[in-house]
Amino acid sequence: MPSRKKMLMFAAAFFTSIWSFVIVCLILATKNWASSEVTFTQANSSTVTVTIAYGIFEGVCSQIITGGVQMPETTFQVLDKLDNMETKSINVVIILLLILSLFSSLLSSGFTCSNTVCNPYQTFLGPIGIYTWNSLNGIFILLAMILFAANIEANKLSVKLASKCTFSTNQYEKSTSNYGYSYWIMLLILLLNVATVIIIFFYHRARYSEKKEQERPIENAPKDGILF
Repeated sequence: MPSRKKMLMFAAAFFTSIWSFVIVCLILATKNWASSEVTFTQANSSTVTVTIAYGIFEGVCSQIITGGVQMPETTFQVLDKLDNMETKSINVVIILLLILSLFSSLLSSGFTCSNTVCNPYQTFLGPIGIYTWNSLNGIFILLAMILFAANIEANKLSVKLASKCTFSTNQYEKSTSNYGYSYWIMLLILLLNVATVIIIFFYHRARYSEKKEQERPIENAPKDGILF
């Protein structure tokens, strides 16, 4: 049976891993990755302000025409609105990265849970596997954040989506964008990954020190404790 210390530390690592999994599920399901206000000019010189909020799958948009006339909100599918292949491809890559992150979080949770109730393996199922899956998870999340920001800043994702919510004859004028909680909460996933690795590292280091202490050469033992 594993020691109480080992059970507590791996249980703590399981807690951080499972929360990482839950948060990835949350950000996949929400549409609060970014919000923007995009202003277009109509042919008669009046303006239309499109307010848009979206995630990687779904979004909502509404229009306010000069004079305060507000159109009702409409829901749209992000991939259906994108006709630019580069922007669409990046969005698909982000989805794949988050699915891989979900998979690695699940594996990390499984490894930490199994090691809580049994002695740690000296193979990939032990600390090495936990380090690997949490490192990969962090890389997937970091890449997803970078690509999403690049899609907004470089490829004008908000403008492209907003243009599909208004008349095609309107001319783009200006826009402002903000990142939502679904985007920033990915930083918490990175922190949880780091926490999991730190917990297992300290356990592994303490166990290694104990093992070395037990294997101390006999010549270092007190002479009066040696029996011939």
